Amino acid sequence: MTKVLFVKGNPKSTDQSYSLRLGQSFLDAYTAENPSAQVTELDLYEAHIPLIDADVMTGWGKLAQQAELSHHEATKVQRLGELVEQFLASDLIVFAAPMWNFGYPPMVKAYMDAIAVAGKTFQYTATGPVGLAVGKKAVITEARGGVWSSGPAVGMEHSQSHLRAFLGFLGITDVQVVLAEGLAFDPSKGEEILAEAVTRAQQAAKPQPEVAAV
Repeated sequence: MTKVLFVKGNPKSTDQSYSLRLGQSFLDAYTAENPSAQVTELDLYEAHIPLIDADVMTGWGKLAQQAELSHHEATKVQRLGELVEQFLASDLIVFAAPMWNFGYPPMVKAYMDAIAVAGKTFQYTATGPVGLAVGKKAVITEARGGVWSSGPAVGMEHSQSHLRAFLGFLGITDVQVVLAEGLAFDPSKGEEILAEAVTRAQQAAKPQPEVAAV
């Protein structure tokens, strides 16, 4: 049974969000192909995602020294541990988020910070950092008001490229990206653009053919 973690990074409701609708379309197609899949939703704007603040930094330091944590420190550190274990227990992680101001909404970055833990999802070695979350797959579904995958604006895109690099750092290299771009150029064409992206998302949800070695 495949364990799927659906990470929702938009504060809007699904019916008001292109990115969440795109992510849900992938998930619906995936579960149709894999009816035994176990899906867990993590809404980053509804769930408690602690920021890496003074409590967390102090709490981690106390843990290393086997000292007693304050209530606030212990609560935040425990929650961060839960998020890491949830991430590690998943086989497929599906991200649904919009591009805001060249990157992702702040809670997506907060989640990335939460699951990047030395000794859990990566480790430092004599030859450099090594990802520990190997063997997992990820899908990134992203909605953009403009077009950032081609043309002069490519260098200003720090959303999916950042997340892909981050996942690779954790050891996840099997990453598919489905984009819906140009949604704000002509709002009357938004649904048409989304429909085309949904088709790509549904295709991505199907079993991918094996590539024979040459």
